[in-house]
Amino acid sequence: MKSVFKGIFFTLSLLWVSPLLVLFGLSADRDTIRYDTKCWIENLDRPNRTPLVNLLYLLAKHPEFLNLFYHRIFQGNALSRILLGLLKIIYRPCPYLFIDNSSKIGAGLFLQHAFSTIIMADLGENCWVNQQVTVGYKDRTGRPTIGNNVRITAGAKVLGNIKVGDNVVVGANAVVVKNVPENCVVVGVPAYIVKRDGVKVNEPLV
Repeated sequence: MKSVFKGIFFTLSLLWVSPLLVLFGLSADRDTIRYDTKCWIENLDRPNRTPLVNLLYLLAKHPEFLNLFYHRIFQGNALSRILLGLLKIIYRPCPYLFIDNSSKIGAGLFLQHAFSTIIMADLGENCWVNQQVTVGYKDRTGRPTIGNNVRITAGAKVLGNIKVGDNVVVGANAVVVKNVPENCVVVGVPAYIVKRDGVKVNEPLV
């Protein structure tokens, strides 16, 4: 009986967010949203249902995904933006996650928890951002550009007009204010390199 009720509630939750599919239909970025959905289902280790059910599940159960979805929709045409503004009144975005609308976000961004997280930067594909992370401006000179397959872990700060290369891991609570080469792990305040191309090192950022 318990499983029956769970199934009913699951179905009702999907039906509740189903009007958001209108936004998906209007989006010029549907392939990116599909890829986002696939990545999130894999990272959350959820049962892989049909793409439509997966999308509805994430919209209903993961507010961080809803914010990312809204960001994708905002990049579209004027009609989708108008409808987005109306639907946001009913389907409120996650209040503790901020993604600046001017940010260019590559496909496959995964936001784990994302509590108190700010993204004002351009991110590549298949990035992963944890909670209490700030990626954005330090001053008027500019904001970060983040490469592909970058993981920014809990509490990290990536600030200023810098570039973070592909395949970088930014350790918890690290403060990055200088360029980071690709294939590195950086930690500390200020951040320094502890692994480059799989080899342990101790190198400052320059």
